[in-house]
Amino acid sequence: MNKVLLQLGWCFICLVLLNACSNRYHIKHDKAPLRAPTELEMQDAVITNEAKSVSAGRPYSVLGKRYTPMSDEKGYLMEGVASWYGRKFHGYHTSNGEIFNMFDMTAAHKTLPLPSFVKVTNLDNGKSAIVRVNDRGPFHDDRLIDLSYAAAYKLGYHLNGTAKVKVEAITLERQTPRLTYIQVAAGSQLDKIQAIAHALEQKMALDNVITLENGLYKLRLGPMESDKHAQSVLNNLRKGEFIQAFLLYSDQQL
Repeated sequence: MNKVLLQLGWCFICLVLLNACSNRYHIKHDKAPLRAPTELEMQDAVITNEAKSVSAGRPYSVLGKRYTPMSDEKGYLMEGVASWYGRKFHGYHTSNGEIFNMFDMTAAHKTLPLPSFVKVTNLDNGKSAIVRVNDRGPFHDDRLIDLSYAAAYKLGYHLNGTAKVKVEAITLERQTPRLTYIQVAAGSQLDKIQAIAHALEQKMALDNVITLENGLYKLRLGPMESDKHAQSVLNNLRKGEFIQAFLLYSDQQL
């Protein structure tokens, strides 16, 4: 009898563990926090010149749809529907590796560079806020941006859940020009990377550089003449065998 109870106990524990592993978040549906954000927490995000995340700038797929992040947020201006996210995601990692805090003035966007800064204006009441975009989402066709609960509270739509908004990118003038590269390949064998570099040099007549980072040799083409030229070269590379190639800037975090 005791043996049977012991086996049943282990089965129950295993089921609990499997269920915990299958659910990333500790609650199923998103909820508002148990308190309102403070005036200090709702202060506009401080705009800075931050290095862009390389990993968060690569194309990705969610729910069968592919997204290609923008290389530069300058000039971005769109109107659409904003939603908010709170307790379900609080304390979990954002797409650029930070920890989401529903009381920070942050936001999620499907394609803006991470991080970037935008001014969001509620078109129904004229209230606005500056937030730092550090996450991906919302993955609904009818949604443009997902704000933290604090930002939504400041814009006055935390009770409604959504609002029609205008989103405008805010950028600071860069003190030094950034250089544009294309990372083509990475691997642990230098001779193979050098062979790829030689073949591309003969075919495309572009400068290249090979660097050693964390045990991997990385081949990059550039610096490119312009972002437009870089995008054209990147498109050609992706049509061939270098489908994983991506743009890289001298001010980006690797």
